[in-house]
Amino acid sequence: MSGPDAGGAPPRVLTVAGSDSGGGAGIQADLKTMLALGVHGMSVVTAVTAQNSLGVQGAWELPVEAVRAQYRSIVDDIGVQAVKTGMLASAELVEAVAELLDGTDAPAVVDPVGVSKHGDSLLAESALDAVRTRLLRAATVATPNLDEVARLTGVRVESENDMRRAADAVLAYGPRWALVKGGHLPGGADAVDFLTDGSDEHWLRAPRHDNRHTHGTGCTLASAIAAQLAQGRTVPEAVADAKEYVTGAIAAGFALGGGIGPVDHGWRFRGKS
Repeated sequence: MSGPDAGGAPPRVLTVAGSDSGGGAGIQADLKTMLALGVHGMSVVTAVTAQNSLGVQGAWELPVEAVRAQYRSIVDDIGVQAVKTGMLASAELVEAVAELLDGTDAPAVVDPVGVSKHGDSLLAESALDAVRTRLLRAATVATPNLDEVARLTGVRVESENDMRRAADAVLAYGPRWALVKGGHLPGGADAVDFLTDGSDEHWLRAPRHDNRHTHGTGCTLASAIAAQLAQGRTVPEAVADAKEYVTGAIAAGFALGGGIGPVDHGWRFRGKS
């Protein structure tokens, strides 16, 4: 694992995502996760949301030139050891970010965010083709949940037996690895995820916690993977460590406001598990 560089700086990870004003998901979740896992987090804001525990009340995407300028200012001066993408909102932003990733020599974790925990759309239908044809092929690891798999590939996962077929459908769009997240599968004592590059396969299982406060789970997992990759871990190692971290964060998730509360990004600091 790589540690601080000669100047004392920890590995650097960039999140390209939307802002969650409630602090449970998006840029805010990403930066908390990165801090908790020992890397320096940096951000490119793609959209601003008015969001709380009850849902998304509004969303405003930033101009492409603002996103591109943020990205270039960070990468050209500070440099990155990994990049994570989240909410990209529009086809124009997806295309621009894919182009930026293509020119960056660092692993990229793509979380193809489609809807919020509350069911609010965070990606225009017109952007789906750009995600399929441009963004996924720039990914070292793509991390769709079952709803996002269905929206992107048409494959509907109803049991563990369907997860390999779903991963193959995602890999067909070009990411090096696909992590199909099975947290939305009904029933079962375990939350099961499936990671593959088409030949190497890993089933990841963790206890399913009876806690409704899971806002930010997908953002947190993808950021944790990016943080581990930045520290020199292999993709299977990074995903396994990230799964352990997010499982603890879900177990420690807490009520906030009148709806779905966030996972606890600082659970290790508080001794929760």
